[in-house]
Amino acid sequence: MTKGLYAGSFDPITIGHLDILERAARLCDELTILVVRNYSKKLLYSEAERVEMIRRATAHIPNIHIDFLNGHLATFVLENDYNVVYRGLRNNADFDYEIQLAQIYAKYYNNKVETVYLMTDPRYSYISSSIVKENFMLGADVSGWVAPSTLEYMKELQKKQGEKK
Repeated sequence: MTKGLYAGSFDPITIGHLDILERAARLCDELTILVVRNYSKKLLYSEAERVEMIRRATAHIPNIHIDFLNGHLATFVLENDYNVVYRGLRNNADFDYEIQLAQIYAKYYNNKVETVYLMTDPRYSYISSSIVKENFMLGADVSGWVAPSTLEYMKELQKKQGEKK
């Protein structure tokens, strides 16, 4: 049985992320979408909010599970017996970062786990969570960059924040 993992901060999940995880889900028996805490990013949404956005956006995919990690990815991968870690690549900058990460994690994986890269669909190569957040917060239309359920949830959260002020 192939047990795969697709990790990211997903703040928020974009259609580029969805493209990668739908394709990864077809390549394995089970796919865990792992929401990770990225200390180098300023996150807009809480862990629970990000998990809920993913849950809504992936309701149509039967073989996925969503989890959250506030720890070391390679340790989680090994402790939970994953065979493969899927990563998405949009451009050269992603490749430069990802190759370094893969080489670091290879040390921990000790030939027990493969890292598989999936190239983004060219239609989504310019979309990032940061671009989605910035444009959304400025009131721009981001409907082509996130799933309809994600946009709906983002609007719900924004409305709740406005009511708190």
